[in-house]
Amino acid sequence: MKIESGEIVIVVLHSPREKIWGIVQEISAAGVYIRGIDLNAFNEFVRSAQNGEHLYGFSNIFFPMWRIERLSRDERDGDIPSLLDQFESRTGLRIEEI
Repeated sequence: MKIESGEIVIVVLHSPREKIWGIVQEISAAGVYIRGIDLNAFNEFVRSAQNGEHLYGFSNIFFPMWRIERLSRDERDGDIPSLLDQFESRTGLRIEEI
C-alpha cells in the first residue's frame, strides 16, 4: 500500500541528515509536504503538549525528492508503540487537535 495524504510518517533526509515526524500533506514527483517536527524535538514537543504550553516546531515543510532517503509509516512494531501512539497516550490529545 502506498503512503497517502493524512498518514503519520517518519522522513529520513540526507544532505544534511535529518529525521522528521509528521503528517503527510501532499506527495508529488517534486517532493513531499509534511506538517511535522524534527524527530530530535519529539520528547520536548510531547512535554509541551502535556503541560498545555504552546507547541513550537510543528510546522509545514516541503522536502524535495532528491533529499528524501526514506519515507515510512509511523507504525507499531509488535509491543513497541508508534510515535503517534506515544504522543496520544502521554498527552491525552489526538494529533488532529494540534
